[in-house]
Amino acid sequence: MSAQPHPRLTPEEYLDLDRASELRHEYYGGQMYAMSGGTYAHGLIIVNLARRLAEALEGRLCTVTASDVRVQVEPGGLYTYPDVAVVCGDRHYRDNRRDTVLNPVLLIEVLSPSTEAYDRGFKSAQYRTLESLQEYALVSQTEPRVEVFRRAADGEWVLTEFTGLEASARFRSVDCVVPLAKIYDKVTFEESAAPAPPVS
Repeated sequence: MSAQPHPRLTPEEYLDLDRASELRHEYYGGQMYAMSGGTYAHGLIIVNLARRLAEALEGRLCTVTASDVRVQVEPGGLYTYPDVAVVCGDRHYRDNRRDTVLNPVLLIEVLSPSTEAYDRGFKSAQYRTLESLQEYALVSQTEPRVEVFRRAADGEWVLTEFTGLEASARFRSVDCVVPLAKIYDKVTFEESAAPAPPVS
């Protein structure tokens, strides 16, 4: 997210501003942050993931969204737009606008050089506070690698890593398997590894 915060806002003020904006913003601790755009490879991986998960979950009471649905991690806490979110069963919303989900079971972030530390650190710590969340995944865009963190029965988070185009990522929270070759379909790793141009 952008390093330039807006003035301190309440969650309600943030939601009013974000809903009226053509850009997407994250919110935490009274601050609203504009979200930066991603690379072509980043967008392609998100679409591939969302499509394959939706296909695997067809006929089940689960919905898959990509990038455009806001998730509230806790009241007054983080509001964010995960790259991919899966909700199973009834969807719980913050209010009657139905654009802010409270109960995802699976969240996925596609890593970028500019946001990887944030996604691995602060954001993953926030995600782990979600009572509904059973898994979250970090997906590389520079190599075929998917890291899946699963909440165990004792509350601990267990990491399983899947690497190589011959591997398949297993998402136990929704009981489905997605081949990495499908996740990275049409992705050129040389392009995805190129640094983004500086923002003026």
